[in-house]
Amino acid sequence: MAESRGRLWTGALRVGPHSGDHRVALRAAISVAGPLLVLWAIGRLDLGMYASFGAFAALYGRKDAFGDRLRMQAAAGGVLIATMLAGTGLSFIDAPSLVSVLAVAVLASLVTLLAYTMQWHPPGPLFAVFAAGATATIPASAASFADVVVVGGASALFALMVTTAFAVASARGLPPLAGRRSPVRVGMLAGEMAITVGTAALLAGAAGLVLGSHWYWATVGAVAAVSGAHVSARLIRGLQRLAGTLIGVVVAAGLLALHLPPLAVIAAAVVLQAGAEMFIGRNYGIAMIFVTPLALLMVELASSTPAEVLLRDRALETVIGVTAGTLVALASAAVRRRRGDPAEA
Repeated sequence: MAESRGRLWTGALRVGPHSGDHRVALRAAISVAGPLLVLWAIGRLDLGMYASFGAFAALYGRKDAFGDRLRMQAAAGGVLIATMLAGTGLSFIDAPSLVSVLAVAVLASLVTLLAYTMQWHPPGPLFAVFAAGATATIPASAASFADVVVVGGASALFALMVTTAFAVASARGLPPLAGRRSPVRVGMLAGEMAITVGTAALLAGAAGLVLGSHWYWATVGAVAAVSGAHVSARLIRGLQRLAGTLIGVVVAAGLLALHLPPLAVIAAAVVLQAGAEMFIGRNYGIAMIFVTPLALLMVELASSTPAEVLLRDRALETVIGVTAGTLVALASAAVRRRRGDPAEA
């Protein structure tokens, strides 16, 4: 038992080697900066959340060949827009919060299967869950659907353009688009992953409803905690998510206390996005120190929630989400062991 705990702490604290992460960070930073600057110029930074989610397309396929990366980003961008539309629809019809939690949990399962079959990197539905949950909890009108499509779609398209520009500059010409990978067949492993993610999302979201006002952060925390091929990886990721988020809340408190002007908010968001991408593949906990204030800045742009409420809910809901995800991960591992899965032996 002590040896197992030691491995968990060692895994949680380990920082992987740097392997060209600065290029990915620069692509991501530009992909976020462009749309936010346009929105600032036209006086619509309140739509910054849609732009940020669309720009998340740039985060996919960081180490893949150009053709696979571009196709992956296009597919992920489409899914992010679709999940934003789903969340906006839930808000527009004023769906009961529990219905929204259930809908997001179902989306989490479906996107898990899609990400698995299409071999997305990063794997899993985390960004889609974040997009659906966040948009489901902010006020929406009929015009919001067009905002999602125009702003989110333009941001995703800009991310693809940035990816292409970097590839052209690196290869001194347009790299080949050939090499399409074949989808992976859905089997027992994918089904187990989808059920585990959906269950964790539902459990965390329901608990988050009772104890906080931003339940989707609990859902996102749970989805992060059940990511990984085996229970050790899941426990390490949950521990990193919790520690990184709590430190990130302190950083966010300092930024929010400054009451930054819009251009400074954009600059902070760009720096935070770059910092997150520098570490997301090396240590998830360190990346969360950057991701947390970035998420809170974007939520503050889209709503008028007091900073102290945002900070409290982010910390509380993350504790709820990681706890729920860890419980589901342990239960899933126990089921796997009964089946004789060597990965959980």
